[in-house]
Amino acid sequence: MPIILRAPATASAPELLLRPWRDDDQDALIVAHQDPVLRSRTRFPVRSTADARRFVDEVREDWQAGVRFAFAVCEPDPHGGDRLVANVVLKKVAPGRPDAEVGYWTAAPARGRGVAGRAVDAVSRWAFAHFAGLTRLDLLHQIDNPASCRVAEKAGFGFVEVLPARPPFPRDGHRHVRHATAVG
Repeated sequence: MPIILRAPATASAPELLLRPWRDDDQDALIVAHQDPVLRSRTRFPVRSTADARRFVDEVREDWQAGVRFAFAVCEPDPHGGDRLVANVVLKKVAPGRPDAEVGYWTAAPARGRGVAGRAVDAVSRWAFAHFAGLTRLDLLHQIDNPASCRVAEKAGFGFVEVLPARPPFPRDGHRHVRHATAVG
């Protein structure tokens, strides 16, 4: 049975549904990646149907291997079904390893509405509850992305340090950390 997470509705935003990626998400994935900001921040932009198919196949394989867990983040669509608004991923997971990493992107129409912070929080809570021995999550981003600092803060990740640039990242970065004890 697939894992489904939920981030509760707020006074100004609907509930978020976080679920594994599906084949029928490919068109929405291509549309999201038409955004130049998203393309500039991702190492693997989705430009074609073949790219979208590869993305969905790879995240499905990662789920099955238990090493990386990517969630399609969706809002209810007024016309039925759901609408893709973001992606959140738990990565670098290994049995007995005390730390892992959370990453995300937000589709352009959903930015500035608290989607990423709520989705990252939901995945963080699930990770700490689901993986025995996991005590720390890292959220990394390049220094020229202040919106990611706000997302980290809203999701309970405190700023820890500046990381020097290293390939494939051309700029210095920030490391934000959330500890299992911070889950309330």
